[in-house]
Amino acid sequence: MSSDDRRLHGLDLARYLALAGMVLVNFRLAMAVEADGGGVLAGFFHLLEGKASATFVTLAGAGLMLATQRQAWWQASMQTWRRAVFLAVLGLLNLTVFPADILHYYAVYFAVAVLWLRASPRVLLGSMIALATVSFWALLRWDYSQGWNWQTLAYEGLWQWPGAMRNLLFNGFHPVLPWLCFFLLGMLLARLPLSQPRVQRALLLLGLLLMGAGQALQQWGHGTAWQLWLATQPMPPGPAYLLTGAGAACALIATCLWLVRLHPGDWLEPFTAAGRMTLSLYVAHILIGMGVLESLGLLDGNASLSWALMAALLFVMLATAAAWLWSWQFARGPLEAVMRRVAG
Repeated sequence: MSSDDRRLHGLDLARYLALAGMVLVNFRLAMAVEADGGGVLAGFFHLLEGKASATFVTLAGAGLMLATQRQAWWQASMQTWRRAVFLAVLGLLNLTVFPADILHYYAVYFAVAVLWLRASPRVLLGSMIALATVSFWALLRWDYSQGWNWQTLAYEGLWQWPGAMRNLLFNGFHPVLPWLCFFLLGMLLARLPLSQPRVQRALLLLGLLLMGAGQALQQWGHGTAWQLWLATQPMPPGPAYLLTGAGAACALIATCLWLVRLHPGDWLEPFTAAGRMTLSLYVAHILIGMGVLESLGLLDGNASLSWALMAALLFVMLATAAAWLWSWQFARGPLEAVMRRVAG
């Protein structure tokens, strides 16, 4: 296996693990199970919340940069915009079923990221800092709770123009401010020689330092008027969350790259196969996974964290097996193949 193959398989493995984390978080959310208390299981779900999806977005940014780095800017831009349109249509359809859909946000990330396709690492880093600063300013200045019913997680005016824009840009589940920072982080990481051991070690160390900085910032704000804005949970997405989310993404990507480099082999195939078709599996975990939960009456809020964990892990195992079997006959997942046909 060449160094480039190991790099790509490492990113596929990281994408698979990020998706698995999102399935766990989303199943808990759909089952209306509270992750309260100080138990190990509650702490595990809190650890995943927002970090798995941040890693997912970071890997999308890296994937975009890797896919377009050898293309002319105009060709890369047109291809990216076509993918954005495809994701927007798919995401809006998915939003009618699952309010926490991430795909329609992805569409905006892709469309806007064209501006940075040929940006230098310094410009990408500076843009991330600027976006994070503007986002924190917006959190302090505007009403983050506008539109939300926090008991039901319903959003008033979601399908009307002002509410849709506010949700998309400012206070939705994955708003452009500041989630675009994770996408730009992925584009920045794709510029690095990720197959080199020294880069993997440095990236792991950076990830741990960022997570530590986020935790320290949260502790500093605890018990003060800044406590709400300096939490490491994704809503509201303050600076402590950005640090821990970016750190988790860097640490997981580095770990997966390191693991694939040291232990290549057939054992990876089921996981990397699933990692190459995360778009299909993401939609499947909502339409099929949550559909089965609904038919079993498990979305009424009476289940426990243990049930949410078992249901999510069962879906992940079945989805991994299905993706592996699919990969024996097809190079891409169903929705990935459709997107390639539509967008190139």
